[in-house]
Amino acid sequence: MKYSEETILKVADDAYKYGDVKFDIIPGKCALLVIDMQDEFVKPEWTSSWIPEATRQVHKIKRLIDFCRGKDIPVIFTAFKDTNLFRDRPLTGALMPNRFPELGNDPEWFREGKIWQEISPGQDEIVIYKPSYGAFYDTPLETILKNMGKDTIIICGTLTNYCCGTTARQGYERGYKVIFGSDVTSTDDPDMQEPELKVLRKGFAKVMDLEKIIENLN
Repeated sequence: MKYSEETILKVADDAYKYGDVKFDIIPGKCALLVIDMQDEFVKPEWTSSWIPEATRQVHKIKRLIDFCRGKDIPVIFTAFKDTNLFRDRPLTGALMPNRFPELGNDPEWFREGKIWQEISPGQDEIVIYKPSYGAFYDTPLETILKNMGKDTIIICGTLTNYCCGTTARQGYERGYKVIFGSDVTSTDDPDMQEPELKVLRKGFAKVMDLEKIIENLN
């Protein structure tokens, strides 16, 4: 059988727009990952890394957190922090054009790793401090999930196309079922949201909005 270019482009486009990975969602096998909803990204006008859309989504993410707590679905938070004297970072990280030195720099940023006050972790909830984008990279996340008996991760937080998307890819590669919240993740450039969701939808995750996540967990 021969496949025309038109056919190939059509099936690829459909997968990006409408693809839906087929797996059952079992609440008892799920864990919610709240990615990097820390002051540096969420506190309005505080740092050059502020993500305005992340601030606007706090109420939705809080609703998802509260729902998961009510269903006994573990909530695990991640944040950037001063770990290991910054010796645990990818070597080329400081070379990337995402530091915005032209906007000034505050040495106190990304030191404490404080989760935004409206969604503060409970005393019995885990906060993982990570050295790079993905939550699985050089952290105990995989061990924690295995010890909890979880095989499905629900991802919310920021940034969609960096820390959240990288975590989704890392989870997929480790055999986890990945649920990615389309309206509880945010970027620093709104034009980048849907392209990242398209890639994840086609190859890495079940992409769903908040209402659909809650409906399926119910």
